[in-house]
Amino acid sequence: MKRLVCVSNRISLPRRSAAGGLAVGVLAALQRIGGVWLGWSGETSDEPRAEPEVTVRDNVRYATIDLRSAELDRYYNGFCNSTLWPLFHYATGRFRYEYEDYEAYQAVNAQFARQLAGLLRPDDVVWVHDYQLIPLARYLRRLSFDGPIGFFLHIPFPPLQVLRVLPSHAEIVRDLCQYDLTGFQTEDDLHAFESCLELPAHAIAHVRNGSQLEVDGRTVRLGVYPIGVEADEVASEATEAMGEETVQRLIASLLGRKLIIGVDRLDYTKGLTERFGAFEHFLTTFPDNQGKVTFLQIAPLSRSDVLAYGEIRLALEQVAGRLNGRFGEADWTPVRYINRNFSHATLMGLLRASQVALVTPVRDGMNLVAKEFVAAQDPEDPGVLILSPLAGAARELTGALLVNPYDKRGIALALQTALHMPLGERRRRHEQMLGAVRRHDIHHWYREFLRDLTGERILGDSAAAATKSVDGLPQRESGRSGGRREVGAGRGVQDGSR
Repeated sequence: MKRLVCVSNRISLPRRSAAGGLAVGVLAALQRIGGVWLGWSGETSDEPRAEPEVTVRDNVRYATIDLRSAELDRYYNGFCNSTLWPLFHYATGRFRYEYEDYEAYQAVNAQFARQLAGLLRPDDVVWVHDYQLIPLARYLRRLSFDGPIGFFLHIPFPPLQVLRVLPSHAEIVRDLCQYDLTGFQTEDDLHAFESCLELPAHAIAHVRNGSQLEVDGRTVRLGVYPIGVEADEVASEATEAMGEETVQRLIASLLGRKLIIGVDRLDYTKGLTERFGAFEHFLTTFPDNQGKVTFLQIAPLSRSDVLAYGEIRLALEQVAGRLNGRFGEADWTPVRYINRNFSHATLMGLLRASQVALVTPVRDGMNLVAKEFVAAQDPEDPGVLILSPLAGAARELTGALLVNPYDKRGIALALQTALHMPLGERRRRHEQMLGAVRRHDIHHWYREFLRDLTGERILGDSAAAATKSVDGLPQRESGRSGGRREVGAGRGVQDGSR
């Protein structure tokens, strides 16, 4: 059995609070088959350790590294979150570029590669995650690692017309071609990347068989792998959580009113200001709903030290206050706006207790909340999902009511339709979506990617095999809780035949 080594900007130890798609996906793979997860510890140091600090939990070795405080701000808040994040989400108005940030981005990726190289065995399978570590394969190959290296982008990829705003766009495209397999969430993201290969400045490869490239004597494959959730686990958590005190208090406080829910990290890509405006339009256009529905928006704080996120927080606080002041009654608050997280189980209970979910990002790679809402619902009396077509999940969840996140009138009409939809139609729509969620669950996601990366099955479900796969790494007590490769085309890989 080959050993799986995952790399991401941050590491997420198993915990009860809700986690993002990257953490959910990596943990699902590693907890099932064992392996190593390397990432930033969340700590800064002027002299980082020469080797990662390793802790073992279950079948997984968590290898953490510190970053220099002098370069962290430019790498993370700078190039990652002020340059790549807005650009990849098509938000060019929020795009900022500083060459010093780009230099820090490269320096941190080089450090990740050096730290990782000391842990790797020749037959390891390396899986790199997300936009913070795009150059990592190039640095690893310079350090003579010749094993398979895959990359998965958890966020959207912009088309050439958007990407070329970045002065270093050619380097980004070339670095994504240093992997044996580069995966995207949707067909649109794959096609956007392929559009960038046509620019003369990016002429490092020629396309063969649609999405297979020849680069420096190696075969590079491109594929689409929509990330999913564990449907049965979500359903079980949601059912059990309905008896929790938090969920029961919420239900009691509604006094029989219908609940509309939104669950998003506080981020300008989630369409929150537009969503609040649409809810105001809904109450104005359909006044019979006043006093009969409650909108609960859960939005945990995100990247609070980046100016753009402070601005959106202030804007949402103001519009929520205005909405409640305009429509509220002594016994009814139309909007409940919460800036903290809940345990994953409690959150699933809140989703199950809701009649409507508003998932209306202005751009999103996938959006697992949409899938969790579907899995959490009671199939006998399911709620209705209102979903932006600009979220990757819209390609699979065709039973949702699709709305443009900028269209206040359209969202208001969708809310009215959802709140009055007959039971039979709700069941039909939910059945379609639940089937899609089950077919492309989290295990299907990592199995398909890793199979296409290695050309073989490397996954074993036995605890003994998984434990064996992580042996041999140096372990310390932690104080903190190139050759040419032909990768066979599978269901996840897109080629000219599809």
